[in-house]
Amino acid sequence: MPNINQLKETRASKIAALRALGDNPDATKFDALETEVRALDVQIKNAATLAEFERQADAEPDARLDAEVREFSVAKAIRESVAGGLTGREAEVSAELGKGREVRGVMIPTSLIFGEQRAMTVGGSAGNTVEKNLGGLIDRLRPVLAVQGLGATVISGLVGNLDLPRLTSGPTAYWVAEDGASTASDSTFDKVSLSPKTVSGEMYLSRRLTLQSGVAIENILRQDLAFVLAQALDSAAIKGGGTNQPTGILAGITASTSTSTAINDLAADLIAELQIDNVGGNTGFLTSPTLLGVVRKLKDGEGRGFSLAEIFHDERVVASNNVPNNGGSPAKEHLIYGAWSNLVLGYWSGVDILANPYSDATKGGLRLHAFLDADIAIRHPEAFSWKAI
Repeated sequence: MPNINQLKETRASKIAALRALGDNPDATKFDALETEVRALDVQIKNAATLAEFERQADAEPDARLDAEVREFSVAKAIRESVAGGLTGREAEVSAELGKGREVRGVMIPTSLIFGEQRAMTVGGSAGNTVEKNLGGLIDRLRPVLAVQGLGATVISGLVGNLDLPRLTSGPTAYWVAEDGASTASDSTFDKVSLSPKTVSGEMYLSRRLTLQSGVAIENILRQDLAFVLAQALDSAAIKGGGTNQPTGILAGITASTSTSTAINDLAADLIAELQIDNVGGNTGFLTSPTLLGVVRKLKDGEGRGFSLAEIFHDERVVASNNVPNNGGSPAKEHLIYGAWSNLVLGYWSGVDILANPYSDATKGGLRLHAFLDADIAIRHPEAFSWKAI
């Protein structure tokens, strides 16, 4: 069957033929063309209906998978993987995520690890999470994925290497004399490539914890796995050295040549560097808690403190312990300014969890090994500027 666009083009040609018959058309030709147009209307309607049915059919598996993911239990999946096989929604989701990939254990959706997490309802210390009337679990302090919070672009579900096209130069406009010829100029492109690199972390669950835990264990598992993997991803995005890991901002982009020593002046210089290169978007500063602590103590000549908005020129500021100092004595702290959507985080898989009951067999517990295939790339180096101060 011709597609809907072809049918519409044919209909338009028939209507043009009708107009060409003039004010006093030949009745036989007019009736024939009218019949053809009305038949095309029916075909167009049928094609549109079929296309909608196909669109809904294509969307249904994704919608079903989304629903299954929301009900996915990390704890149940791990227990069943040790017992010999997954069942129910955990089996379906793990199988779907593992298509075309080498899976070591059970596949966990990244949205469950790095996305919204369920609120904890019961809990206690790691050895005291049996279902009973307990107070809220006192969780350890955890950093977040700072670069994602600042607006880094996340691409998930990748298969094979990813090439992102990048415009390096565009066409140029010229003023020409009357009746003069224009000058040709072409856009040129290169690419930024992402290829999967594996980040791994592990945690240990005692035998009693795996046997007696209820709902609390679900959140402990998700948050601990998010902690170890987010730490590695955040650190790589900021300072990754490129050996078995991505190349991060501090390693891949040359430091600013600004000679300013005052923090507010340096912040102004970093902002100006991006504006000079016509970089815009979701901008903000990333620095260390140490430098931010120094900024909060700055005072004017009358002893009044400055607001962060004054120092950083109304830009957003985020602090992370993953921002390193430059060593030495005294160590300088890094201040990074960027249009953060130009930092791309790519995920090739869910989080692959291998439950190992043998490494600590004498204790009877489980050692969980988490693997995630990911990469990080900077689309435009001009979108970031940094300096140690």
